[in-house]
Amino acid sequence: MAGLESTKQGKIERIQENLLAQSERKILNWLCARMPAWVVPDLLTTIGMVGAFMVFAGYVTSNLGDGWLWWSILGYVIQWFGDSMDGSLARYRKIERPRYGYFLDHSCDGLATTLVVVGIGLSSYVLLEVALLALAGYLLLSIHAFLLVRVLGEMKLSYAYAGPTELRLILIALTLAMIVAGSEPVLFGTLTWFDLIVGSIGGMLIAFFIAQTALTARRLAIEEPARRQ
Repeated sequence: MAGLESTKQGKIERIQENLLAQSERKILNWLCARMPAWVVPDLLTTIGMVGAFMVFAGYVTSNLGDGWLWWSILGYVIQWFGDSMDGSLARYRKIERPRYGYFLDHSCDGLATTLVVVGIGLSSYVLLEVALLALAGYLLLSIHAFLLVRVLGEMKLSYAYAGPTELRLILIALTLAMIVAGSEPVLFGTLTWFDLIVGSIGGMLIAFFIAQTALTARRLAIEEPARRQ
């Protein structure tokens, strides 16, 4: 569990239980202590978005050759650096702008994820329809996380011990598999194993959304019992 952020409504409890959280925090703190003064959070946010566009470009241009997928892998690393460091550096230097940071960070996260997933769908490895299923699952969980901030004052940053960093590693592994295996269909029709993997991820994200919605609704129903008329 990380520290607290504040918004106009009050404190937000950041809940981060992903497997790599502690190791990642040590790395980020080490980097924060060594960042030159001219590196500011907004610059890191921009770097993160540049990485997302690199991921998108790599997947799209992979239609010209598998070698372009290495561009996507580099983009994931750059996107992780910018996205993970902007808020970390602000908290490290105690220069947080809670409402501005919250708004900008999650707006960029939504755009970055859309670029990554649509890029995968525009490659020759995964059908766009399958990729959009995964995007829908991610956006539903994002909506759930934002609703938790409003109704419980909690910002949930991970589900089933997996967060953005673990998801990036899964996507990097998937991209490496694309380079090794190629895009020839191995299931049936035009569907590939990559369609099955990405579609399964999308299905799990939607299932997590449904389960978490039910759990949260039950918790709120207990805390706010129905009133008798």
